[in-house]
Amino acid sequence: MSNSSIRYGVGLRKRFRTVQKDKKSRYKCDVCGKTAVKRVSTGIWQCRYCNATFAGGAYTLKTAAGETVSMILNRIQGAR
Repeated sequence: MSNSSIRYGVGLRKRFRTVQKDKKSRYKCDVCGKTAVKRVSTGIWQCRYCNATFAGGAYTLKTAAGETVSMILNRIQGAR
């Protein structure tokens, strides 16, 4: 999908641009620590260095809801 197919407003075009940037960028691997995690498919991310595979969001490795759940689980595990 090219940028020319997005129509009807600058807000929609800006949102499309940020989603594309997030989708194409590399993320830090939790296993090896390298910045080599790329999107393989929708919700599937793989580290190009250590071949670790992660399940994440459709366009970003970690979603806001996933971060919230991780913080809650860390608090619960820390209370034990």
